[in-house]
Amino acid sequence: MNVPALRSPNAALVLDLLRTAGETGISRLELAERTGLTPQAVSKITARLRSEGLATEAGHRASTGGKPRTVLRLVPTAGYAVGVHLDRDELTTLLTDLAGAVVARRTRALDLGAGAGPVLDAVAEEVRGLLTAGSTARVQAGPDVRLDAGPDAGPDAGPDAGPDARAAGLNCVPGPDSAPAAGPDPAPVLGVGVAMPGPLDHRAGVPGRVTGFPEWEGHPVREELARRLGLPVVLDKDTNAAALGLAVRPAAPGSFAYVHLGTGLGAGLVLGGAPLRGDRTGAGELGHQTVQLDGPPCGCGGRGCLEVLCLAAVARGDDAGAARILGAGAANVVRLLDIDEVLLGGRLVLAAPEVFAGGVREVLDGLGLTAPVRVAGERDAVAEGAAWLILAPVFGT
Repeated sequence: MNVPALRSPNAALVLDLLRTAGETGISRLELAERTGLTPQAVSKITARLRSEGLATEAGHRASTGGKPRTVLRLVPTAGYAVGVHLDRDELTTLLTDLAGAVVARRTRALDLGAGAGPVLDAVAEEVRGLLTAGSTARVQAGPDVRLDAGPDAGPDAGPDAGPDARAAGLNCVPGPDSAPAAGPDPAPVLGVGVAMPGPLDHRAGVPGRVTGFPEWEGHPVREELARRLGLPVVLDKDTNAAALGLAVRPAAPGSFAYVHLGTGLGAGLVLGGAPLRGDRTGAGELGHQTVQLDGPPCGCGGRGCLEVLCLAAVARGDDAGAARILGAGAANVVRLLDIDEVLLGGRLVLAAPEVFAGGVREVLDGLGLTAPVRVAGERDAVAEGAAWLILAPVFGT
């Protein structure tokens, strides 16, 4: 699979339509109608996608005249991505195929306060174990696999795999002079998406002053993991990753806030179908919105932050109170951005989904705000979204 060849916006657009069509597929005529491309252009693009092993025939569909139309679909096993959720007390890694379906998953307890060195050692170890466990699901991808890591991957994510990657038997990115391996090769792992608590700098790939863990500030997480694994790495906030994973689903709302309440509180914002990170990846820091001027101190240095009030309510067993506090923050986001929907997730929400959805909805209703509220973040929403940090550029999203 020659990924750089797919950097054409038109090819990515066609590939994304194949993805959203699912197993039923889509015809070339429908592709032309939805993209505005000529039938000839669509035929050339789909021929290239088929030659790269990214698309295949899914049968035929009756037409209004003439011969039946050939239907095409995405080949999910043409490539894979790793998603990593680096939480304050837990590490989750998973392997997804090109369509985002989870192939393998691992989780373990972890203390983010143990320091960057030991924590990144654990991340590398888990990724290697994950790829070993998921290797049987990866199929042959062809002898000439090249990968353009994209602008958000580290500079060390080049063609030469590091020792950790070689030890794990990863199918990394061989250069043009690499000798083909004997026997069938697994499909390529396109990269590793890492999601962790913010604040952080998505473009530079370094954390900021993470609340409660200031020692992570400025550590080159992206570059260090890329060097250890020999794969492209993209780093983003946990809430942004989860929001991206929700945004790429078929029929996703055009604008929404994903509000995550777990070991911390934050929001991932999607406007016009695209994540809103801000120039410094500071958008969505909902947890540190002050809602009580004389409130208790927060680890961020402020007082009366939404996060400290919500977590305190949960700690004393008052989930309904925490939901009302969360609703106050969600209402501010709805008023500020006029979003279509509020989506809730995170381990504390998932532990009492009806309480939190009902409490947030009640606050919005009381203020005359009509944005729907629903629980949408599954257990691994952040880790799956982290994998989409790698997959989304392939589909131009």
